Amino acid sequence: MTPRGVVYLHGFASSPASMKATYFSERFAERGIPARCPDLNQPDFATLTITRMLDQVERELASFEPGPVALLGSSLGGALAVLAAVRFATRVDRLVLLAPAVMFSKPGHHLLPPPRIEEWRQKGALPFFHYGARAEQPLNFSFYEDSLRYNAFDAVFSQPAIVFQGVHDTSVDYRTVQQFADARPNVSLALLEDDHQLIASLPRMWTDTAAFLGLQ
Repeated sequence: MTPRGVVYLHGFASSPASMKATYFSERFAERGIPARCPDLNQPDFATLTITRMLDQVERELASFEPGPVALLGSSLGGALAVLAAVRFATRVDRLVLLAPAVMFSKPGHHLLPPPRIEEWRQKGALPFFHYGARAEQPLNFSFYEDSLRYNAFDAVFSQPAIVFQGVHDTSVDYRTVQQFADARPNVSLALLEDDHQLIASLPRMWTDTAAFLGLQ
């Protein structure tokens, strides 16, 4: 069944103006599929949490007419899409995940080593480069504390999902994503010769996504 609409969830420290968000929004518009990309930085980046983002997803889903809605998530937005599929299972019927950060903020993540977490805890906030704003912006430690309440890697969801993952990704280890996909018969994985941004793979991802969502 063709989805009533699509919600695109951008990545950490990104924005609805990212190249991937813009590309997919334009392709969906060409097919007459309503696509929305909420700004997950609102009302401000400093107070961002997973819980707040899930609340935003809930509001976006409620804004569509009754019927199935697909989630398309990039990086942290991919992990968010997985969590939303569990929480809003009656509304979300399919997932498209782009380099999903399913192990984000969990122990052992190479981007958040223990010394960095401890510094964050002590200072209360740390600056992170925000790609949407193109400048460093502070993020409160509450983001990390809240993220520990969630576990996208072990989340149990029944909706069909397609995952696109670059094998040269230095932010999200493709082997972790492969483990995530291999453990779920409802998830298919496409490993691509690409990096975390997946820009070179946009045409391929759109072709597969359109077919997956029944738009062809």
